[in-house]
Amino acid sequence: MTTIPSRLAKMTGISSNRAESRLRAIDLYRAWVRAAPEICSIYALNVTPTYLRHSIRQKFEQNRHVTDQRAIEVLLLKGQQELQETLNCWKQPDHIYGIMLQNNQRPHRTFLQKFYEGRDEDAVLPAASGVV
Repeated sequence: MTTIPSRLAKMTGISSNRAESRLRAIDLYRAWVRAAPEICSIYALNVTPTYLRHSIRQKFEQNRHVTDQRAIEVLLLKGQQELQETLNCWKQPDHIYGIMLQNNQRPHRTFLQKFYEGRDEDAVLPAASGVV
């Protein structure tokens, strides 16, 4: 496949209000969902386009609570940039697996579960030298 960087290039726009930001977010989401089969074929991923769409949906849902207009603009800009880089094959398959498909959320553990394990990972910072 020939890489044509300008095929997805868009002028950076700034939304004037929340409704316009919402429409831009929906357009970006639709572009990602429509590109899922192409992403799977370009990178020869071992996942179905349906699973990729599901993980795209999760990424968008993670930022659903954002209300600051400037933060929304940054997220829209980064989302468009990620889409363009992905479809232009400027990423490796590991980037797709690591960023898009990996669930970064750890299961919630209670204080007692952490206590029984003998550590509290949230309170311990790793050493910079790597030697514990």
